[in-house]
Amino acid sequence: MNLKKISYLLPLLLLACEEGGHFRESKTFAGGKVVTADTLNLGYTTYQEYCVQCHGVKGDGAGVSSKGMFPPPRNFTLGLYKFGTVPSGDLPRDEDFYRIIRHGLNGTAMLKWDISDKRLDAVTQYIKTFAPAAWEDPSKTLGEPTAFSPNPYEGKEAEGIAYGKEVYHAVANCQSCHSGYATKAELTQWGKKYNSPVTEFEPNLYQVKLQDSDYGYKALPPDFTWHPVRSAYKVDELYLRIGSGINGSGMPAWKGVLEDDQLWAVSYYVKSLIDIRNTPDREVLFSQLNNQK
Repeated sequence: MNLKKISYLLPLLLLACEEGGHFRESKTFAGGKVVTADTLNLGYTTYQEYCVQCHGVKGDGAGVSSKGMFPPPRNFTLGLYKFGTVPSGDLPRDEDFYRIIRHGLNGTAMLKWDISDKRLDAVTQYIKTFAPAAWEDPSKTLGEPTAFSPNPYEGKEAEGIAYGKEVYHAVANCQSCHSGYATKAELTQWGKKYNSPVTEFEPNLYQVKLQDSDYGYKALPPDFTWHPVRSAYKVDELYLRIGSGINGSGMPAWKGVLEDDQLWAVSYYVKSLIDIRNTPDREVLFSQLNNQK
């Protein structure tokens, strides 16, 4: 083997020899899942091939390709995961990892990865090793998936959207983080209806507001008429996301806080906002809002 080949292969050999790539014993994770050393080693090699460039060798989100990314790649060492199907704050299930790895996150650098089921499970288990305090305690339980209630607005979508607009602004007060989309007259009317009179309007009412997060950077809630929504596209997916919350971002789980019909209604309303993204209807809406007297 000539020196040129050796110089090419040396970084790969060093990478393969890094600690963490040679698991010799199984691990038992939260929920009582036993994972063999062979699976963890396959997860390691899969991670090095597909994930390390952004998420980093240490899983801290500081990979060589992470510079300038917003949002930055997930820091797995924190043991916090945003887009589970379980209530915010609970440990996600393996299916949540599978879904995000398979489908990616819209509007971010997290792509869809077409890998085998075996490698998908293996890299999921390996990712857990970056956060031993969160995962390497078999007595810990996983979150229970957010349950769906019957959809009361199926076939009555316009009714759901109308009520959802009211819930969004006057019950859940979503505009405290996201943008508002109702006129000041509507907000005043709803304030009287819910015994919460509106005495003044914030100057940033029709803007999104940066929020503190547990990830070490400010979180930017989406303007649903402008930004891509990360992991929800349909009404039932929005119901799940709003109901479950977004862990560590300041977005709480609304399931059990809102009534189920309100949760469905606000999901229909948010979907109606997403539907006018990149359309003239958005320009009409914000022209109306920004030109109020």
